[in-house]
Amino acid sequence: METHLKIIGAILVALAAIHVIFPRYFNWAKEARSLSLINRQMLYVHTFFIALTVGLMGLLCLTSSNDLVTTGLGKNICLGLGAFWTIRLGIQFFVYSPKLWRGKTFETAVHIMFSLLWAYFSGVFWWVYWSGT
Repeated sequence: METHLKIIGAILVALAAIHVIFPRYFNWAKEARSLSLINRQMLYVHTFFIALTVGLMGLLCLTSSNDLVTTGLGKNICLGLGAFWTIRLGIQFFVYSPKLWRGKTFETAVHIMFSLLWAYFSGVFWWVYWSGT
């Protein structure tokens, strides 16, 4: 199970890092112009803190996988991470509109890839939580 946590850790660190390209990729300079100053700044600040949180989750998995698997505190952390990623999986289907990906080859592939990724993260964290020490 530690191997899966390390894999998740590496993926999470990479996901955190790619947040750097979001403003340019999604053309936020143009798209966010119509937002009020507070909403525009919240967009950037929240993106930064999401990236920071995801990156720190990744570092935790990379540096403390043994503790996550073998200690009570680690299992409780995995409970929280399992809930976090399960909710994120639900958002993939119940918040994002299918109009964003349906009928579009690349976007559909990304939707499927991230759905599987969130399911993998959820499954590993729940498995660690429910497994014996």
